[in-house]
Amino acid sequence: MTSEGLPDLRREPHPNPLPDEERERILADPVFGTVFTDHMFSMTWTEGRGWHSATVKPYGPLTLSPAAAVLHYAQEIFEGLKAYRYEDGGIGLFRAEANARRLNISATRMAMPHLPEEWFLASVRELLAVDGAWVPGQDESTLYLRPYMIASEAFLGVRPAKEYQYLLIASPAAAYFKGGPKPLTLWVSEEYNRAGPGGTGAAKAGGNYAASLLPQSEAIEQGCDQVIFLDAVEFKYVDELGGMNLFFAYEDERVLYTPELGTILPGITRDAILTLAAEAGWEVRETKYSIDRWRRDAESGLLTEAFACGTAAVITPVGTVKSRSGEFQVGGGEAGKFTMHLRQTLLDLQYGRAEDTHGWTTRVA
Repeated sequence: MTSEGLPDLRREPHPNPLPDEERERILADPVFGTVFTDHMFSMTWTEGRGWHSATVKPYGPLTLSPAAAVLHYAQEIFEGLKAYRYEDGGIGLFRAEANARRLNISATRMAMPHLPEEWFLASVRELLAVDGAWVPGQDESTLYLRPYMIASEAFLGVRPAKEYQYLLIASPAAAYFKGGPKPLTLWVSEEYNRAGPGGTGAAKAGGNYAASLLPQSEAIEQGCDQVIFLDAVEFKYVDELGGMNLFFAYEDERVLYTPELGTILPGITRDAILTLAAEAGWEVRETKYSIDRWRRDAESGLLTEAFACGTAAVITPVGTVKSRSGEFQVGGGEAGKFTMHLRQTLLDLQYGRAEDTHGWTTRVA
């Protein structure tokens, strides 16, 4: 993982980086997504020239035309990954190559140019080389990395743009749950869905998240943490939450179910869980899973645990599910034993505390 080959690479150090004592004060209790590191990475793609002008520069505002295509036609994709502080002070990444691949899968669906995977990884290394001190050291705290691509060409017209900007910014983040993970209360959306067959559900595109904001607001109004989306055809099968994948554990059978791919985001944490659960001796089934089955099996006790997963929250137990027709609990509303085992296994890998037999972790400092 090197920076060699980045086109026209320039490094512009920040003339006035945040003083060490101020940065340490922020890292003592970081608020995710509100404070950003001193630098950012940018690179441009233009038709006929390809990628060029790779630059590490001070974090600051972008200059975009009011007619930039991203503002009118939503050509935008992004990724989310973390840098972890190891116990020896080093810095590591978890499955960054998978994020690089998924960015290009999203780019294909959104008619955007591919970014060579080695340049994606090099951009991360370049930013961490200057802002590595921003990776916090507290338990479960991280430096969240947000690579994204936008259509920057100035024009009005429904066609793929001919110019794009790839950018990478970073924000320190505390543990998602202070005091440990708390079981989620979920709201079933019976009016809205996230994506239909042939849509953009499998792409990590901003428009998917914009579409989830109204039903997520409805969930909050109902006293819930997250919204559950059902399939767009029958409104019967579970898809995913607004930003997390779902799993259903049957301890007696040692079977773990998760909704099949197609209209949902192929989560990188989700994929890791498929492997880790199989290694723990569980059978994993990717298949359609109905909301009626979820209720029935939870009420009978056959379903012992349910959990959600994603980059931000890692693995989070599901305790209660609410809808207009009532509510039910999973596992008495408590965090399940297998859920917490998987969560700890994943965290130990991410923070370099366990042997990585999968080649998932990359040490960058």
